[in-house]
Amino acid sequence: MHIEPGIVDGAKMALGYVSGAAVAAYSLKLAWDSVKKDGAIALGIRSLITTVLVFCFFQVLPHYPVGVSEVHFILGATLFLMFGAAPAAIGLALGLLAQGLFFAPADLPQYGINTTTLLVPLMVVSALAQRIIPANTAYKDVSYKQCLALSTAYQGGVIAWVAFWAFYGQGFGAENLVSVGSFSVAYLAVIIIEPILDVAILAVAKSLYQLKDSMVFHQRLYRGAA
Repeated sequence: MHIEPGIVDGAKMALGYVSGAAVAAYSLKLAWDSVKKDGAIALGIRSLITTVLVFCFFQVLPHYPVGVSEVHFILGATLFLMFGAAPAAIGLALGLLAQGLFFAPADLPQYGINTTTLLVPLMVVSALAQRIIPANTAYKDVSYKQCLALSTAYQGGVIAWVAFWAFYGQGFGAENLVSVGSFSVAYLAVIIIEPILDVAILAVAKSLYQLKDSMVFHQRLYRGAA
Protein backbone atom coordinates (compact mmCIF):
# COMPACT_ATOMS: atom_id res chain seq x y z
CA MET A 1 0.00 0.00 0.00
CA HIS A 2 3.03 2.30 -0.11
CA ILE A 3 2.61 4.91 -2.80
CA GLU A 4 5.76 4.67 -4.88
CA PRO A 5 8.01 7.76 -4.90
CA GLY A 6 7.11 10.06 -7.77
CA ILE A 7 3.46 9.05 -8.02
CA VAL A 8 2.54 12.19 -6.07
CA ASP A 9 5.10 14.98 -6.20
CA GLY A 10 5.61 18.72 -6.24
CA ALA A 11 2.87 20.92 -4.81
CA LYS A 12 0.48 17.98 -4.72
CA MET A 13 2.42 16.55 -1.78
CA ALA A 14 0.84 19.24 0.41
CA LEU A 15 -2.44 17.31 0.50
CA GLY A 16 -0.63 14.33 1.98
CA TYR A 17 0.81 16.50 4.75
CA VAL A 18 -2.63 17.91 5.54
CA SER A 19 -4.40 14.54 5.52
CA GLY A 20 -1.60 12.96 7.53
CA ALA A 21 -1.85 15.70 10.15
CA ALA A 22 -5.63 15.23 10.32
CA VAL A 23 -5.43 11.48 10.96
CA ALA A 24 -2.64 12.06 13.48
CA ALA A 25 -4.84 14.52 15.37
CA TYR A 26 -7.75 12.06 15.43
CA SER A 27 -5.40 9.28 16.54
CA LEU A 28 -4.31 11.47 19.45
CA LYS A 29 -7.96 11.84 20.44
CA LEU A 30 -8.36 8.05 20.35
CA ALA A 31 -5.22 7.71 22.45
CA TRP A 32 -6.51 10.19 25.04
CA ASP A 33 -9.84 8.37 25.23
CA SER A 34 -7.94 5.11 25.72
CA VAL A 35 -5.83 6.60 28.50
CA LYS A 36 -8.94 7.82 30.31
CA LYS A 37 -10.55 4.39 30.04
CA ASP A 38 -7.67 1.93 30.44
CA GLY A 39 -4.69 3.99 31.60
CA ALA A 40 -1.47 5.15 29.97
CA ILE A 41 0.46 1.96 30.78
CA ALA A 42 -2.08 -0.27 29.03
CA LEU A 43 -2.06 2.00 25.98
CA GLY A 44 1.74 1.95 25.94
CA ILE A 45 1.97 -1.85 26.17
CA ARG A 46 -0.63 -2.43 23.45
CA SER A 47 0.89 0.22 21.20
CA LEU A 48 4.35 -1.32 21.55
CA ILE A 49 2.95 -4.73 20.60
CA THR A 50 1.07 -3.36 17.59
CA THR A 51 4.12 -1.38 16.43
CA VAL A 52 6.27 -4.52 16.45
CA LEU A 53 3.55 -6.48 14.66
CA VAL A 54 3.08 -3.84 11.96
CA PHE A 55 6.82 -3.63 11.41
CA CYS A 56 6.82 -7.41 10.92
CA PHE A 57 3.84 -7.15 8.56
CA PHE A 58 5.89 -4.82 6.38
CA GLN A 59 9.25 -6.55 6.57
CA VAL A 60 8.68 -10.23 7.40
CA LEU A 61 5.41 -11.27 5.78
CA PRO A 62 5.36 -11.69 1.99
CA HIS A 63 5.11 -8.41 0.10
CA TYR A 64 5.61 -7.53 -3.51
CA PRO A 65 5.27 -4.50 -5.80
CA VAL A 66 2.24 -4.43 -8.08
CA GLY A 67 1.32 -1.45 -10.23
CA VAL A 68 1.33 1.84 -8.33
CA SER A 69 2.05 0.34 -4.91
CA GLU A 70 2.98 -2.79 -2.97
CA VAL A 71 0.76 -5.58 -1.69
CA HIS A 72 1.22 -6.19 2.05
CA PHE A 73 -0.66 -8.30 4.56
CA ILE A 74 -1.55 -5.43 6.89
CA LEU A 75 -4.08 -6.95 9.25
CA GLY A 76 -5.75 -3.71 10.30
CA ALA A 77 -9.06 -5.28 11.33
CA THR A 78 -7.21 -7.93 13.34
CA LEU A 79 -5.22 -5.28 15.23
CA PHE A 80 -8.44 -3.42 15.99
CA LEU A 81 -10.21 -6.51 17.36
CA MET A 82 -7.26 -7.61 19.49
CA PHE A 83 -5.90 -4.33 20.81
CA GLY A 84 -8.43 -1.55 20.16
CA ALA A 85 -8.58 1.46 17.88
CA ALA A 86 -5.96 3.66 19.54
CA PRO A 87 -3.17 1.05 19.86
CA ALA A 88 -3.90 -0.12 16.30
CA ALA A 89 -3.63 3.43 14.98
CA ILE A 90 -0.42 4.11 16.90
CA GLY A 91 1.08 0.79 15.83
CA LEU A 92 0.27 1.38 12.17
CA ALA A 93 1.78 4.87 12.25
CA LEU A 94 4.93 3.94 14.19
CA GLY A 95 5.46 0.63 12.40
CA LEU A 96 5.27 2.43 9.07
CA LEU A 97 7.68 5.09 10.33
CA ALA A 98 10.19 2.50 11.57
CA GLN A 99 10.03 0.64 8.27
CA GLY A 100 10.73 3.89 6.42
CA LEU A 101 13.57 4.97 8.70
CA PHE A 102 15.44 1.66 8.67
CA PHE A 103 14.59 0.02 5.36
CA ALA A 104 12.86 2.39 2.94
CA PRO A 105 13.96 6.02 3.44
CA ALA A 106 12.66 6.85 -0.04
CA ASP A 107 9.14 6.34 1.35
CA LEU A 108 9.49 8.96 4.09
CA PRO A 109 8.38 11.95 1.96
CA GLN A 110 5.13 10.03 1.35
CA TYR A 111 4.64 9.32 5.07
CA GLY A 112 1.57 11.54 5.37
CA ILE A 113 0.04 9.92 2.30
CA ASN A 114 0.73 6.42 3.53
CA THR A 115 -0.50 7.03 7.08
CA THR A 116 -3.72 8.41 5.63
CA THR A 117 -4.07 5.25 3.53
CA LEU A 118 -3.64 3.05 6.61
CA LEU A 119 -5.49 4.99 9.30
CA VAL A 120 -8.65 6.26 7.63
CA PRO A 121 -9.80 2.67 6.83
CA LEU A 122 -9.07 1.75 10.46
CA MET A 123 -11.39 4.51 11.61
CA VAL A 124 -14.04 3.18 9.24
CA VAL A 125 -13.59 -0.28 10.77
CA SER A 126 -14.03 1.16 14.27
CA ALA A 127 -17.30 2.85 13.26
CA LEU A 128 -18.52 -0.24 11.39
CA ALA A 129 -17.82 -2.50 14.38
CA GLN A 130 -20.16 -0.41 16.50
CA ARG A 131 -22.92 -0.98 13.96
CA ILE A 132 -22.57 -4.68 13.19
CA ILE A 133 -21.28 -6.18 16.47
CA PRO A 134 -23.83 -6.14 19.32
CA ALA A 135 -22.65 -4.27 22.39
CA ASN A 136 -22.90 -7.41 24.56
CA THR A 137 -20.68 -9.47 22.20
CA ALA A 138 -17.01 -9.89 23.02
CA TYR A 139 -14.76 -9.56 20.00
CA LYS A 140 -13.45 -13.10 20.50
CA ASP A 141 -16.95 -14.31 19.65
CA VAL A 142 -17.51 -12.40 16.42
CA SER A 143 -18.63 -14.45 13.44
CA TYR A 144 -16.83 -15.10 10.19
CA LYS A 145 -19.38 -12.86 8.46
CA GLN A 146 -18.57 -10.00 10.82
CA CYS A 147 -14.82 -10.55 10.35
CA LEU A 148 -15.32 -10.53 6.59
CA ALA A 149 -17.22 -7.23 6.77
CA LEU A 150 -14.53 -5.59 8.89
CA SER A 151 -11.57 -6.84 6.86
CA THR A 152 -13.31 -5.95 3.59
CA ALA A 153 -13.93 -2.44 4.90
CA TYR A 154 -10.27 -2.09 5.88
CA GLN A 155 -8.64 -3.57 2.81
CA GLY A 156 -11.22 -1.98 0.51
CA GLY A 157 -10.41 1.35 2.11
CA VAL A 158 -6.70 0.82 1.48
CA ILE A 159 -7.42 0.06 -2.18
CA ALA A 160 -9.62 3.15 -2.49
CA TRP A 161 -6.98 5.44 -0.97
CA VAL A 162 -4.18 4.02 -3.12
CA ALA A 163 -6.36 4.59 -6.19
CA PHE A 164 -7.14 8.13 -5.05
CA TRP A 165 -3.49 9.04 -4.58
CA ALA A 166 -2.53 7.48 -7.90
CA PHE A 167 -5.22 9.33 -9.84
CA TYR A 168 -4.57 12.54 -7.91
CA GLY A 169 -0.88 12.37 -8.72
CA GLN A 170 -0.85 10.93 -12.23
CA GLY A 171 -4.30 11.45 -13.71
CA PHE A 172 -6.49 9.01 -15.60
CA GLY A 173 -4.20 7.95 -18.42
CA ALA A 174 -4.36 4.41 -19.74
CA GLU A 175 -1.07 3.34 -18.15
CA ASN A 176 -2.11 4.64 -14.74
CA LEU A 177 -5.52 2.96 -15.02
CA VAL A 178 -3.82 -0.37 -15.74
CA SER A 179 -1.41 0.09 -12.81
CA VAL A 180 -4.21 0.91 -10.38
CA GLY A 181 -6.30 -1.98 -11.69
CA SER A 182 -3.49 -4.51 -11.35
CA PHE A 183 -2.81 -3.38 -7.78
CA SER A 184 -6.49 -3.59 -6.87
CA VAL A 185 -6.89 -7.09 -8.27
CA ALA A 186 -3.75 -8.32 -6.50
CA TYR A 187 -4.93 -6.83 -3.21
CA LEU A 188 -8.18 -8.78 -3.36
CA ALA A 189 -6.20 -11.81 -2.19
CA VAL A 190 -5.68 -10.06 1.14
CA ILE A 191 -9.45 -9.52 1.48
CA ILE A 192 -9.98 -13.25 0.95
CA ILE A 193 -7.28 -14.37 3.38
CA GLU A 194 -7.64 -11.90 6.25
CA PRO A 195 -11.07 -13.01 7.58
CA ILE A 196 -9.80 -16.58 7.79
CA LEU A 197 -6.79 -15.36 9.75
CA ASP A 198 -9.03 -13.23 11.96
CA VAL A 199 -11.17 -16.21 12.94
CA ALA A 200 -8.07 -18.34 13.57
CA ILE A 201 -6.39 -15.65 15.67
CA LEU A 202 -9.55 -15.05 17.68
CA ALA A 203 -9.80 -18.80 18.30
CA VAL A 204 -6.30 -18.65 19.78
CA ALA A 205 -7.35 -15.65 21.85
CA LYS A 206 -10.12 -17.76 23.42
CA SER A 207 -7.48 -20.12 24.75
CA LEU A 208 -5.69 -17.17 26.38
CA TYR A 209 -8.68 -16.26 28.52
CA GLN A 210 -6.44 -15.98 31.57
CA LEU A 211 -5.18 -12.72 30.04
CA LYS A 212 -8.65 -11.15 30.10
CA ASP A 213 -7.72 -8.84 32.97
CA SER A 214 -4.20 -8.06 31.74
CA MET A 215 -3.03 -4.95 29.94
CA VAL A 216 -2.02 -6.91 26.85
CA PHE A 217 -5.35 -7.06 25.02
CA HIS A 218 -8.22 -4.65 24.57
CA GLN A 219 -10.87 -5.30 27.24
CA ARG A 220 -13.58 -5.69 24.58
CA LEU A 221 -11.78 -8.78 23.29
CA TYR A 222 -13.12 -10.80 26.25
CA ARG A 223 -16.06 -8.75 27.44
CA GLY A 224 -19.07 -7.13 25.86
CA ALA A 225 -19.43 -3.38 26.19
CA ALA A 226 -22.77 -3.70 27.94
